[in-house]
Amino acid sequence: MGKIKFEQVTFTYPLAEQAALKDVTFEIEESQFIVICGKSGCGKSTLLRQMKKNMMPYGELKGEILYDGTSIKELEERKSVSEIGYVQQNPDNQIVTDKVWHELAFGLESLGYDNQTIKRRVAEMADYFGIENWFHKETNTLSGGQKQLLNLASVMVMQPKVLILDEPTAQLDPIAASEFLQTVYKINRDLGVTVIMSEHRLEEVFPIADRVLVLDKGKIVAIDIPERIGEYLSGRETGEAHPMFYGLPAVVRIFQNFRMGESPLTIREGRKKMEQLLKGKEVVGSSFDAVEKSKETVIQLKNVWFHYEKGHHDVLKGVSFSVEKGRWSCVLGGNGSGKSTMLKVICGILKQQKGKVFINGAQTGKKCSEKVVMLPQNPQAVFTEITVEEELFEGVAFMDMEDREKIEKVEMMLEKMEITHLRKANPYDLSGGEQQRLALGKILLLEPTILLLDEPTKSLDPFFKRTLAKILKDLQRNGMTIFMVSHDVEFCASYTDYCAMFFDGEIVSEDCTRKFFSGNSFYTTTANRIARKWCNELITCEEVQEWLQKNVN
Repeated sequence: MGKIKFEQVTFTYPLAEQAALKDVTFEIEESQFIVICGKSGCGKSTLLRQMKKNMMPYGELKGEILYDGTSIKELEERKSVSEIGYVQQNPDNQIVTDKVWHELAFGLESLGYDNQTIKRRVAEMADYFGIENWFHKETNTLSGGQKQLLNLASVMVMQPKVLILDEPTAQLDPIAASEFLQTVYKINRDLGVTVIMSEHRLEEVFPIADRVLVLDKGKIVAIDIPERIGEYLSGRETGEAHPMFYGLPAVVRIFQNFRMGESPLTIREGRKKMEQLLKGKEVVGSSFDAVEKSKETVIQLKNVWFHYEKGHHDVLKGVSFSVEKGRWSCVLGGNGSGKSTMLKVICGILKQQKGKVFINGAQTGKKCSEKVVMLPQNPQAVFTEITVEEELFEGVAFMDMEDREKIEKVEMMLEKMEITHLRKANPYDLSGGEQQRLALGKILLLEPTILLLDEPTKSLDPFFKRTLAKILKDLQRNGMTIFMVSHDVEFCASYTDYCAMFFDGEIVSEDCTRKFFSGNSFYTTTANRIARKWCNELITCEEVQEWLQKNVN
């Protein structure tokens, strides 16, 4: 008997026209590592929440969901709380106390464990997760990666048999995400805990998963070992790839045109496949046009310093940096390095203690010909209304135009952001990706000439990322300057013009996107890591596929 079993499960939210889950049937064996993937709104979170009694959403449920042969709805409360752990997408949503040590102890205290048991379990988890150095810190001082690790540890201290994670790395930088996922993998392998995870970042989770489940509009379209999922979705038989194919890891997509059995899942396996395909071939390189420098600078920082409180460490340490007019530029770097603070200083939300910031030649705070608008990292920060369409109408409320034009603009933005079907929904009821799209739509209605974006692809599925890139490229062609900070290496490599690395409060390197990524070891793409031995300038999956096709045929 499986650990968790779904039998013809259909679930519909109140007042919804369509079911969120449709006739879902599958079984999860004990100690398996299952990855669930699909577009935003396809039903991933709904599916995960059905597996924990106190997280089950309100609505009409048909079918049966079993845990160890018992209906989830009939599980004892104590058993549900202790044996089924749940880690949410936003680290801040799960933290309930002010101290790290208390957060670890809180769940055990709530279940009435004695002090000796609580101390023993907390000490064990703190040691296992490497939390000793920040054990007595206040939770609001932790980085995003530390908060998510704390959430995981506070769940694991309950000694669960099943661990459910809903896009747990959505707000982490690549290195913090990798470390977090390796910890989850270690829990699965060392402790035998059954892991069920929904995730958009599939590069890291495919190699450690036992099975992958693909959802589309509430239905299961594929469920198999990771090595065979690419073949299911590639459209080799039908002639047209499933949209989810473009969200698969680059190493899986690169080799789908070459019938070589099961897909490689790691960079090491990808290089071996490449060696096989190119064996005995005379490899031809590839050439790319150089990116021309613009003659006009629109954003300029000169020796900018900033700290939040007197006597505290400087977050920005003499930042000097310029952004060319009409370009799409990006800054990458770890959590807490100062990227978001720099954006806030540029748009005037924060005032630097030293140095100068110029927008088109004018210092910030003074009259300027440019309209600067910023999308913050938390999309909820721009929400003020109770429905999606009212949020967008608020964006055009003070514009000097007729009501008919305002309606047309809102309708256009609903369609462009692919949220027309959500127009009457409360913004806080949307998924993380849908909230991000709404916030971006509201910001774009302000018609900025300079657009500042703080982690714009956070929580977005791979499909809407492609749509977002097209939207931003169109705006760029119409003269908009786009400056963003991001952890999304693949997105930046595919679409931006210039990239820079932010570390320890300053810009430490910058170059055109191709040269930037081809010169890095960790902050680079999977495609580049696979192909750099033969052609170092290739940085996207599509470039490697095209180059490989040319050299193999």
